[in-house]
Amino acid sequence: MTTYEILLLLDPELPEERQDELIVRVRDLAEKAGGTWRSHDNWGRRRLAYEIAKKPEGVYHLVVFDSDAPTLDEIVRVLKIDDGVLRQMATKHIEGSRTSAPRDDFSAPAQAPAPAAPAEAAEPAEAAEPAETPEPAAVPAAEYAEDEANIGSEEEE
Repeated sequence: MTTYEILLLLDPELPEERQDELIVRVRDLAEKAGGTWRSHDNWGRRRLAYEIAKKPEGVYHLVVFDSDAPTLDEIVRVLKIDDGVLRQMATKHIEGSRTSAPRDDFSAPAQAPAPAAPAEAAEPAEAAEPAETPEPAAVPAAEYAEDEANIGSEEEE
């Protein structure tokens, strides 16, 4: 038996009960063929990078199970037929790895680090403001003319 994981991208308009039925069907297919169900992780609704079937969002589910290759082929075949599955990806599960849901892009930003020392707080407020970046020094056009003349005379020699 080999351990497989399937990442499912389901239609966001699919009712919760229908999503659960689909997961149960995958579980039944794996167990009836002598496989073992390991886990199911509902990653939830996420915004897609590009629309699939004119849908900007999808519901992700990760299922992990042990089975043989023909059983995996049958599960993938069933998933391809189902209209509620926008995409599916079956891979061999690497033992010891833990696939987890990606972080939310909308999560709260990390807290800023605390000041390192109280001495910094005692500095004047002017130092806390960002320093202005000096503009690059302008070179008069006459100096450029001299440089070009020198370059030309070196080439002539």
